Amino acid sequence: MLSLSFWLLAAPVAQAVAQTSAVAARPADGTQLAQDIASAGRLRMQSQRLAKLHVQAAMGLKAGQARQQIEAALPEVDAEFGRLSRYARKPNMQRTFARSEALWQEMRGLLKKAPDAAGSERLNLVADELMVHAGKLAMLIEGEGETPVGRLVDLSSRLNMLSQRLARLYLQAYAGNYSQGVLTDIEQARKEFAHGLQELDTARENSTSSRDNIGLARNQWIFFDNAIRDLNKADRREDRSAQNVATSSERIAQVLDQTSLQYVRDYGEGTRTGR
Repeated sequence: MLSLSFWLLAAPVAQAVAQTSAVAARPADGTQLAQDIASAGRLRMQSQRLAKLHVQAAMGLKAGQARQQIEAALPEVDAEFGRLSRYARKPNMQRTFARSEALWQEMRGLLKKAPDAAGSERLNLVADELMVHAGKLAMLIEGEGETPVGRLVDLSSRLNMLSQRLARLYLQAYAGNYSQGVLTDIEQARKEFAHGLQELDTARENSTSSRDNIGLARNQWIFFDNAIRDLNKADRREDRSAQNVATSSERIAQVLDQTSLQYVRDYGEGTRTGR
């Protein structure tokens, strides 16, 4: 498994680049760039969400629903790659986009197969590599122009990815994988998510709508975090903790995606008002 620390070290670099950029004026295509950052962030999130759902189906936890969610997400991810396809022609992004798309095609094929130990291990490795490349794609898109909202769009989508990764790792441990790598990544992801959610919640750029969405994410995080903290006490007979993680992570995915889109909308409205 690719260590979460690799991605967590890369994330602050992207934030630092965005924060040190001069924002004298908004470019004409700022809203489009913000939408594209959100799309790349959604690819990053779905890499972990789909891996989570695959683990969930394999362990028989609401397996039918998990398989339906996987089937529904496949064309959505295809559509995100279609929306970002113009970046495949940009010299500085060609390799990153091509690698991301190749990883997705492999992951897509693995998701179509019945879960087994070897296939699940490979799927998790591919998901982690796609997470890293999609994150790099988001960073490169953010570097295309001075889009002040890009930092918040990227942060909200990165938190969304962390929530899905954390749920996947939890379910792996719940199913019996108590390896040191999994437990370490769980703790790192939990701390990173809690810190990032606080940063997002206190951002001065928040509108009433985005703040409401973040509040909903906070409420779901309480259930999620409690289940993670009680991992060793989980009741295997009723699967309550695992169900809380599965359910809460899906709700967090919805509200944080709405948060990213709200930042894009707020930016677009501000641009039109400022003209």
